[in-house]
Amino acid sequence: MYQRLRDLREDRDLTQLDIAALLNVSQTTYSRYESGVLDIPSISLIMLADHYKVSVDYILGRTDNRKTNR
Repeated sequence: MYQRLRDLREDRDLTQLDIAALLNVSQTTYSRYESGVLDIPSISLIMLADHYKVSVDYILGRTDNRKTNR
């Protein structure tokens, strides 16, 4: 999961600070999400899935299918 968060961010040329602002957390907190030191709250996970237009299951590594079920 953590590598997917980083890959999604880097594929769009975004910084940790950019995503931290989206989630309304500090860059340090987001860095801890990405490294797996902190568990990411479900609301933030949903926000990231919506932002990247992928499914939560994709971010969690439960599927390789990026599509959402909407």
